[in-house]
Amino acid sequence: MLMTMAPHPHSNSTSLQIGWCEYVGLPKWGVNQLRAKIDTGARSSALHVANLKKLTRNRVAFDVVLHRDLHERCVHVVAPVVRRASVRPTTGKAQRRYFVKTTLHLGDTEREIEISLIDRGEMRFRMILGRTALHGIIVNVSQRYALGREKKNLQLAKKKTTKAKPK
Repeated sequence: MLMTMAPHPHSNSTSLQIGWCEYVGLPKWGVNQLRAKIDTGARSSALHVANLKKLTRNRVAFDVVLHRDLHERCVHVVAPVVRRASVRPTTGKAQRRYFVKTTLHLGDTEREIEISLIDRGEMRFRMILGRTALHGIIVNVSQRYALGREKKNLQLAKKKTTKAKPK
């Protein structure tokens, strides 16, 4: 089964085909590779973070946890908050979340996306890509890792700080 979405206004590709899970990168934060589940039922994207802290001047600090079992593999990020909003996850109970923007690297494309920050520690995938990040992309729900399973670029980072530039 294929699902097609309208072209994303900032996408440099309108015909990228992906599977229901893929490796993605968040290059502005030094994250080269992270497993993401493609969820066309979710409006927004979500990222598993630890140690989320509200800072002054409308910023947050958090650790992007790169591996499900090896929690010490993380990247520390400080980023401006784009908004704070209620999100209703599959559990049904609304949660207030911080949203930040960064660049998503998917296949040969890069696009600016908005991501909510949440503890997804019990979940298999570190990241969920929702509909707003998937415009112009074809999702083949019968395929996994359509862009390849290459893991050689996996960020095996020691704790590192990356500051996102405020706009």
